[in-house]
Amino acid sequence: MEDTGVTESDVLPDGMSMQGALAYRMGINLLEAAPERVVATMPVAGNTQPYGLLHGGASVVLAETLGSIGAALHAARLFNGIAVGVEVNATHHKGVRAGVITGVATPLRLGGMIASYEIVITDESGDRVCTARLTCALRRSSGGS
Repeated sequence: MEDTGVTESDVLPDGMSMQGALAYRMGINLLEAAPERVVATMPVAGNTQPYGLLHGGASVVLAETLGSIGAALHAARLFNGIAVGVEVNATHHKGVRAGVITGVATPLRLGGMIASYEIVITDESGDRVCTARLTCALRRSSGGS
């Protein structure tokens, strides 16, 4: 993660790290993280498909990362638990060739067994690039992996 004043140890639950993970390799920069709102940016460069546009899968990685962090924070707050994704979908609205995109995840429902998030991804002009939804199952931590 870049130096944004937000560090992993400040916001991520124990056992969760972006170092070495797909999100880290894609350049996702976490700006804000709480169960009620998770915000991060990601560069378009290095995350494109053969036509030079932002890869739809890259948008989904950003969306799932943000929703998963929010759900994990919610599970940790509830019962020191974890969150695992069970469903993700995305609608791609607009192509992007350069710059940085921003994702904002907000909960649709924070339950005791399920957490669902809407993730809105926008370009530097504020235009919506992608809308995604992620549902995570919440589990009690077994203390192991």
